[in-house]
Amino acid sequence: MPSFEEMLSKKTVFENISVLSPHYIPKELPFRESHIKEIMFVVSPALRGQKPRNLIIYGKTGTGKTCTVKKVQQEFNAFASSKPSRIHYINCRIYNSRYRIMQKLLKFYVKELEKSGFGLPFLYEKLIETLEGGEQIVVVLDEIDMTKDLDDLVYTLTRANDEAIRGGVSIIGISNKLSFKESLDPRSKSSLYETEMIFQPYTAEQLRKILEQRVREGFVEGAVDQSAINLAAAITSQESGDARYALKLIMKAGEIADQEGKSKVTDEEVESARMRVELDITKETINTLPAMHQIVLYAIARLTDKGSKYARLDGEFNGVLFSGEVYEEYVSLCRALKKKPRTSRWYKEYLNDLEVLGLITTTPSGKGVRGQTTLIRLGPSADTVMSVLKDSLL
Repeated sequence: MPSFEEMLSKKTVFENISVLSPHYIPKELPFRESHIKEIMFVVSPALRGQKPRNLIIYGKTGTGKTCTVKKVQQEFNAFASSKPSRIHYINCRIYNSRYRIMQKLLKFYVKELEKSGFGLPFLYEKLIETLEGGEQIVVVLDEIDMTKDLDDLVYTLTRANDEAIRGGVSIIGISNKLSFKESLDPRSKSSLYETEMIFQPYTAEQLRKILEQRVREGFVEGAVDQSAINLAAAITSQESGDARYALKLIMKAGEIADQEGKSKVTDEEVESARMRVELDITKETINTLPAMHQIVLYAIARLTDKGSKYARLDGEFNGVLFSGEVYEEYVSLCRALKKKPRTSRWYKEYLNDLEVLGLITTTPSGKGVRGQTTLIRLGPSADTVMSVLKDSLL
């Protein structure tokens, strides 16, 4: 039987593997200095006892949004250690409702909230009391679009700001979707969208420099060929510009080198890592989708597996589905799962989101198709999607 002693005695290409984690915040964030400066400018009034403007940050996955905001949070909280102002970070995929967000936020100020059983009116009164003490609170809502009752949350915080004379609470929202604000009511939209910022995907050259920085800290000196770094950056740039993908790719390449007893990471290990990382990221992306998105994706996978009922004998539509048949399958699945299906307008939003994530591709129908519709093609294999979703959905 293998032992941990044996494992730890083996040579490794890694110096500190945690440096390659997407959650690691380096001392310097390459190519995000201007974003850091802008966010610092937005939140700095809190250090003077004034309420900052709300800020919404957009950008695709892996563009450094969360890491940049957390960097500012670190600097802000260190500077404000003796002041009544603080930035709090909340992941809305975990704390996904007004009640849970307020409870999580206020636990820092009200120790009795460690116990459960307090209602929303109690939380609201405690928020007012906290603000009346002069606190300037900035709450970072990562994946803000995952908040089920965001309109209610925005209304509650706005009302608290109106009632409190001394302090204030501001929001920094982070989202992968430019379109999510369309679902907000006009009052929430006008109060929430005071400032907006967009993070563009990294270029191949930027990804190369980011990888070089992390490789210097994370790997034994000389353990990674420069050509391997260049290849990982080029692959990522072609795929998505997602820095998290690039970091996973170089980390997985290092793990492969360790498993095979090699002392260097070369192009060969990067190529071997590519397929494994793509599958890992696909599974992770699917698992973290909201329920309705998962049902739509499962409907697409199931129809892809069975074959479109509109497929022609000449194979023109092999692997391609019509939007209407997918919607019918989605409604059928919702009923089977005892969930209320959403309208076709929401369904189109789900398709847009799945396409942004690279899980499907859509194109308008052309010649040979009666009427106007959208043609849908699944990105990953139908087997992969169904096996990932079978447990969580069915």
